Amino acid sequence: MGRIAEGIHSLAITAWVGSLWVIGLMAAPTLFHYLPDRTLAGSIAARLFTYVALIGLACAGYLLLFRLVRFGGHAFRQAFFWVVLAMLLFTLAGQFGVQPILATLKQEALPHEVMESVFRDRFATWHGVASVIYLIECALGAILVWLQPNAPR
Repeated sequence: MGRIAEGIHSLAITAWVGSLWVIGLMAAPTLFHYLPDRTLAGSIAARLFTYVALIGLACAGYLLLFRLVRFGGHAFRQAFFWVVLAMLLFTLAGQFGVQPILATLKQEALPHEVMESVFRDRFATWHGVASVIYLIECALGAILVWLQPNAPR
């Protein structure tokens, strides 16, 4: 493969892991700290997390395809491949498993805010699940960055 494909490989890792860390560890906490309206902060954060998930899906797709084209079946023997696949699965679980549950709970709470409704405890539990998934993804991202210089390309 050419240098362009390898460059995109590095950019995909940077974009994905960087967006995970910046949005989840900096932007979202900042929103909740500085915006007086927690509902608005949550709405903005949710939108940002959706963007991060979309970036993750695209980057994971490219990274997995790159590895399979470059190494064929040997890609399955590389830790790098399995870390990317795990991150992809966590992204899918968060975005298409947990986030719809959170959105449904918010909708069912209307006209009240979800944290002021009978759904408060369930929402808090599922929000905790989403947070754990996201933190695992961030940790796997650190492993991915760590593996990158040593991973065959």
